[in-house]
Amino acid sequence: MSAESAEPGTVRPGGRTARVRAAVLRAAGDVLAEEGFAHLDLADVARRAEVGKTTVYRRWGSVTALVADLLGDMAEQSLPRADTGSVLGDLRANADLVRRTLADPRQGPLFRAVIAAGACDARTAGALRRFYEVRVAEWAPCVEQGVSRGELPVGTDAGAVVRAVSAPLYYGLLTGGVVPSAADAERAAGAAVAAAAAGAFVVAG
Repeated sequence: MSAESAEPGTVRPGGRTARVRAAVLRAAGDVLAEEGFAHLDLADVARRAEVGKTTVYRRWGSVTALVADLLGDMAEQSLPRADTGSVLGDLRANADLVRRTLADPRQGPLFRAVIAAGACDARTAGALRRFYEVRVAEWAPCVEQGVSRGELPVGTDAGAVVRAVSAPLYYGLLTGGVVPSAADAERAAGAAVAAAAAGAFVVAG
């Protein structure tokens, strides 16, 4: 895909343009964390980032394009997966990473705002789905290694196990406003591994 044909916000620039992008994405994240998706406005983001409105409108064109670029950037900058030598240890690390993200005073509200926006905006939903596809794919090898070590049965769906770790942590936050604790993360990882070891995530066929 050429720069001319790429969707707004998808070209990865360098130099001054990269600095402008970083400032705009930071400002967009601040608005999402502080005020939510409904208050995300390109002109306000430009003001916060101290860049020209024309630059922001020309590069992103819409708030959904801006959110898509923000999620893409967050996926690229995610921390590498753990390698503790056991599937339980690795997925405990995964659960703790999710917990720390959701408990963060900036990241937690930002994710809640984006998830809420994804429920009513198709492009935001797509960007959010791609973000989690990247994260799940990054951690899936932990499960695959667990299978190869004999900790989990052959045929275990690695992606399903990784999603099972984070699902209860997000559920508690989104439905009850409960920020997950270290104990919640430990329980989520243990439950997912126990279910996987029992064959709950084995794909038939």
